[in-house]
Amino acid sequence: MSIQKELLEKETSSGKKRNEDVVRRLIEEGFNKGNFAAVDEVISPDMEEHQKFDPPLPKGPVGTKTLISGLRSMFPDIKLTIEDMTVDGDKVWIRMTARGTNEGGVMGRPPTGKKMEIDVFDLCTVRNGQIVEHWGVPDQLSMLEQIGFLH
Repeated sequence: MSIQKELLEKETSSGKKRNEDVVRRLIEEGFNKGNFAAVDEVISPDMEEHQKFDPPLPKGPVGTKTLISGLRSMFPDIKLTIEDMTVDGDKVWIRMTARGTNEGGVMGRPPTGKKMEIDVFDLCTVRNGQIVEHWGVPDQLSMLEQIGFLH
């Protein structure tokens, strides 16, 4: 193997690891611990959120903090467990399990005290050590069923 090829593979490998670390920090520190300083570090000020929210979330760290605050008010013990993570260039794909107990209001309804466990799939674009785009697909139907809102 040529030295150039070895250096390119090493650089690519370190870039993938760096992108993985950025997303892992958001999940483990931001979502699981409510550490907003970590959110400020890893979310670009111009991050585009492609997941549908009503009302839409603001761009950048403010939107991500709004999402985390909302989730943690509905499910104070929320925990996201990364099951699979794949990096392809600047794209990071994640399959997670979200678990929590409904101890805060959801959609204007009072808490039920019921537990939920759902699948979550996310795609993040990472550039220069920050997430610049996010698409998310949480299994919201299962969450609503498990906390007793749907039968």
